[in-house]
Amino acid sequence: MLNFRFTLAGLALAALMLPSALQAHEVSHAMGITDVPDNPQRVVVLTNEGTEAVLALGITPVGAVRSWLGDPWYDHIAEAMADVMVLGEESAVNLELLAALEPDLILANMSRQEGIYEQLSAIAPTVVSERLRGDWRINFTLYAEALGKSEDGAAVLARYDARIADLSEALGESLEEEISLARFMSGQTRMYYNDTFAGLALRQLGFARPQTQDKEEFADAITKERIPELEGDRLFYYVYETGNDEGNAQAQDWLNDPLWLALDVVKNGNVHPVSDAIWNTAGGVIAANLMLDDIASIYGVQD
Repeated sequence: MLNFRFTLAGLALAALMLPSALQAHEVSHAMGITDVPDNPQRVVVLTNEGTEAVLALGITPVGAVRSWLGDPWYDHIAEAMADVMVLGEESAVNLELLAALEPDLILANMSRQEGIYEQLSAIAPTVVSERLRGDWRINFTLYAEALGKSEDGAAVLARYDARIADLSEALGESLEEEISLARFMSGQTRMYYNDTFAGLALRQLGFARPQTQDKEEFADAITKERIPELEGDRLFYYVYETGNDEGNAQAQDWLNDPLWLALDVVKNGNVHPVSDAIWNTAGGVIAANLMLDDIASIYGVQD
């Protein structure tokens, strides 16, 4: 611990000794206003969705928290993250490893790292997003600003919005279908509403939701007695499986339950297993685009 204090002190002193000519800009964020370098070269990112934002903007971070699924990264970003230092998890950041990387910008989140903000700020300029749920584009825009890539960020979002518009048009009357969302985890099943990663995409596309799920909330843990509430014209489900097979066991238990098998959406063959990482857990711009790919493929259309 003593060595870590000296590391922080040394980094703080180094920051004071930086040339005054270094170009920087102010960024307002959830924890205040921070001066950050215009062209950061050593970026650390402490959320999964933030990692996707950085990659989408053409930057490979020097360090990042591990993905919630994968070893240590989601399959869809593993190749791009091959040489990135793992800094623990979103809720348990290894500050000593982080300091040793000597970053010039840290991207964090208030709900995960508010308690260590002062320590992070002593290491490098730190920009903090406010929420993890809701519209991922809000955090993406903040990260782009912090990276000095606001124009690039706007272009990424414009391409995504164009895809939404094109796919929505291609889906046509299919948008009248009511889409149900379910997630299986170790010992728990959840029904997902509009204030979720997948729920936002469905709303952007213009899909209807079953009345039981058409609410501006996150999710409910449900018991089997509530399986009829998962009825819809089409049902997507995802399984949070960490390797102990408990998520898969929960899914199989429910998928073979008589109430599940009695759903019309099951009888009609309109139930689709999809990736938990892409449809829920990753929460960033790369996953959002991959989710659109899934929807286009399932409905047999092109955007």
